[in-house]
Amino acid sequence: MGEFSRTWWGQKFITAIESFTDAARLGRGRSYARGGKILEFAVNKGEIEATIRGSVNPYFGVYTEPRYHTVVKIKPIAKKDWSKIIQSMAKNASFVSKLLLNEVPENIERSFREVNKNLLPHSEGDFQTSCSCPDWSNPCKHIAGLCYRFASELDEDPFLIFELRGLTQEQLHQELAKTPLGQALIAGLKTEELAPTPITSYYTRPQKNQFNSATSLKEFWQGKTITPSIISENRETNISGILVKKAGDFPEFWHRDTSFIATMEELYQRVKTKNRDVF
Repeated sequence: MGEFSRTWWGQKFITAIESFTDAARLGRGRSYARGGKILEFAVNKGEIEATIRGSVNPYFGVYTEPRYHTVVKIKPIAKKDWSKIIQSMAKNASFVSKLLLNEVPENIERSFREVNKNLLPHSEGDFQTSCSCPDWSNPCKHIAGLCYRFASELDEDPFLIFELRGLTQEQLHQELAKTPLGQALIAGLKTEELAPTPITSYYTRPQKNQFNSATSLKEFWQGKTITPSIISENRETNISGILVKKAGDFPEFWHRDTSFIATMEELYQRVKTKNRDVF
């Protein structure tokens, strides 16, 4: 099935025809579809129609290649039902936008089920087929081949199935365009046409600035150094030394007679003043 259709709608169409056709005729139908035996293929007025080359078989007295006229019809949907379906689709912004942009939403069948209809064929009752070949079975291998060929065409133009159901793509667009969502989408797609404005150049022209001759080269390249008018003097800051003072003058680890806090204050003072003259 995959070799004849790449899309979900084409595959569903094939699934429907395969559900009521025997395997032997399906196999012959696939060979007809890929073997170039389907001639004058067309979709006209809701019918899939083609001329199909038959097989030469001297055993049955067939010495020249026959040509068979094969037709596949899909049961159309009544206009009153189409109106209800379009009203249902018009409530969904995703449906309206995709259909107006020539896309088919994957869950579009939901709008059809609301009126007990379906877009894609589901069973034998959706098909009306005929072939001028002498095969007693319907569908025959020629009908199966034509359905496979149509599935591949359906990949390129999914709106063919709408046409078979009784509504062309143009009619569908016209009906959707009348709905509020359709009107809003069409208005958004329309762009205002502006007349082109001629220009002399696509490049930015440099702007000239007056050079201040009083500026020295050093100041031009290095910038102007701004120093504060008042330089604040360094103020000595006292460090509270909470952690040092917390243990008191004689902590447990201190084994001298002098105060531990006094010793540390002297040490900090020496560290602060040792290299003052260097900076």
